[in-house]
Amino acid sequence: MKRSQLRCGTAALLLAAALPLPLAATAVAAPAPPAAAAVSVAPAVSATATRLTLPAPTGPYAVGRDTLHLTDPQRRDPWVPAAGARELMVSLYYPAHRGTGGARAPYMTTEEARLLLEGDKLTGVVAPEVLAGTRTHARTGARPIGGRHPLVVLSPGFTLNRATLSLLAEELTSRGYVVALLDHAYESFGTTFPGDRTLTCVACRAVESAPESTARKLMAKVATGRAADIRFVLDTLTGRGAGASTEAGLGQGTPARRYAGLVDPRRIGVAGHSIGGNSAASAMAADRRIRAGVNMDGTFFAPVPPGGLDGRPFLMLGSLDGHAPTAEDTTWLRDWRRLDGWKRWLTVRDAGHFTFIDIPVLGAQLGVTDPTAPLPGKRSGEITRDYVGAFFDRHLRGRPEPVLDGPTAGNPEVLFQRP
Repeated sequence: MKRSQLRCGTAALLLAAALPLPLAATAVAAPAPPAAAAVSVAPAVSATATRLTLPAPTGPYAVGRDTLHLTDPQRRDPWVPAAGARELMVSLYYPAHRGTGGARAPYMTTEEARLLLEGDKLTGVVAPEVLAGTRTHARTGARPIGGRHPLVVLSPGFTLNRATLSLLAEELTSRGYVVALLDHAYESFGTTFPGDRTLTCVACRAVESAPESTARKLMAKVATGRAADIRFVLDTLTGRGAGASTEAGLGQGTPARRYAGLVDPRRIGVAGHSIGGNSAASAMAADRRIRAGVNMDGTFFAPVPPGGLDGRPFLMLGSLDGHAPTAEDTTWLRDWRRLDGWKRWLTVRDAGHFTFIDIPVLGAQLGVTDPTAPLPGKRSGEITRDYVGAFFDRHLRGRPEPVLDGPTAGNPEVLFQRP
């Protein structure tokens, strides 16, 4: 597998049209253009010139959001052991009563946006304030809808901030799910933690500097480490964990376990993009509480066990070029054969690696697209929302979802693979 497939740069998609260098539609992603490349770059988009907005979620509920800082006292950080206990940042979404809550929740911090753009060599192309100021629909302090709701845990791609899965998180929440959207310490270009700390990507540097065979093993370590993170979050949100928790930004103690009353522990799903999708499968293999999982365009560096996932359902959703049965990434065909429950392998025409996250949706609002992935940004968001939402509605709510049964006229880009 090519070196470029071992990392997941992101914001390069935002201005691909302005950069006359192709972006590879690979299993994980192409590196940012080299600094010495002869490219014509437009001036930075100012914070006042453009206001990016997430699409409005389609479900009947308003969306509330809390931000949690969790530490697992049972594990040391795998990338920086001297840092002590493993840390996570969690955007905790929950169905809320309309008309309640305060301000709209922030998309990401300006420093997180700056590091994301810097990591993909786009400093001076898009102002960090533009990306950080993306308008969300979740509100802080909103009053939760009572009762127990299915829980979905989301894990982002390697190098990516958790905010890049906000569209999917808000959509699922509006349909009645509690959603835990994770940032894993030292695995993104930048994640802001309490205490004025912004942690950068130590894991990325380890992968980039390693020989390819070692880099693949390190990516498998990312997937299995994130599986442990996901299990810890499940323990915490169902009242079983002993992890410390604070509310980021306010600095006040927030017992994350208070959300246990909103979570139905019998209806838990997990999904992720890129290495986050591999992590979803690894978490399912390690924890039978997880009933259903989704991999969005991620290589299975950590394989599905030969014995499968105990008959539990799994969705593989990827780009046609990157993850058709004949594509270079052979891990999908290998692990497809190992899946032993309800399963679907869907590929999307004209899609790229970032089709399944917020980036193409926001890029379209800037008037730019990736020429190697011409699927319109709006359509990218709709496909992700509709198919991932239908999957969890079917397997965590027991609702019939014909869109998962075969090709439909309304979704001509989505192909059902049956190798």
